[in-house]
Amino acid sequence: MYHNPAAGPSHYVGGVAALPEILADLEGLLEPAAFSDYCPNGLQVAGREQVGRIVTGVSARLELFERAVAQRADLVLVHHGLFWDSGPLVLDRRLKRRLLPLLQNDISLLAYHLPLDAHPQVGNNAILCRALGGEELQPFAEHRGRSIGFIARLNPPLAKAELAQRLAELCRRRPLHLDYGPAEVERVAVVSGAGSSYFEEALALGAQAFITGEPAERVLAVAAEERAHFFAAGHYATETFGVRALGERLAERFAVDHLFIDLPNPI
Repeated sequence: MYHNPAAGPSHYVGGVAALPEILADLEGLLEPAAFSDYCPNGLQVAGREQVGRIVTGVSARLELFERAVAQRADLVLVHHGLFWDSGPLVLDRRLKRRLLPLLQNDISLLAYHLPLDAHPQVGNNAILCRALGGEELQPFAEHRGRSIGFIARLNPPLAKAELAQRLAELCRRRPLHLDYGPAEVERVAVVSGAGSSYFEEALALGAQAFITGEPAERVLAVAAEERAHFFAAGHYATETFGVRALGERLAERFAVDHLFIDLPNPI
């Protein structure tokens, strides 16, 4: 059913690193203990101790794990892990089916949620801000004591159509655009995923455009009344940046193989 490379793959291009070393590096970089999150951050499934190939993806799902097995990965690193406050507290049939490829092939699973949204270098929000031409990034959008979003100055300012086009190219989908703001945008705020609740805070801090993944019904009234732009570019699409950057960083730091597996989600 699943390939089981008991001795590990023999065709790595790079080197091999110890799982505890990778964990320690990520703990030092992302400081997950400083966040009050909806889920456990860090190691969620323990696999083999030696890591030569890392697969990254946005969300823990069966297809990603099966693709990781096909790639002979030792470690899967995701943004959305298996376990959530609102999720099941038992190993039901769905979760068992999802876990089997990892368990049968001794593959580890690491997940980092809010720590990866918030990071000023490898985080989803900072990367997206800079990719749009943002400078002078300022943290905002406090969640349980830690800021997770960023406001940036666009240099040069962008016409609203150009901002929408750049966002579409980066996220590889046309965003929902509530077009009530100025013709030219100088300050933009980003909170990836389900960040609509921070829209008004961003406007109070001077943002003229707000970018997130999912819209909430109430944001149309806020955009219209405050004369601002609201963009929803997809929960999945706005959160591909951080985990991919994290995988690339680990590949460079530990000389291991890395592959980002894109499984697009329209939500």
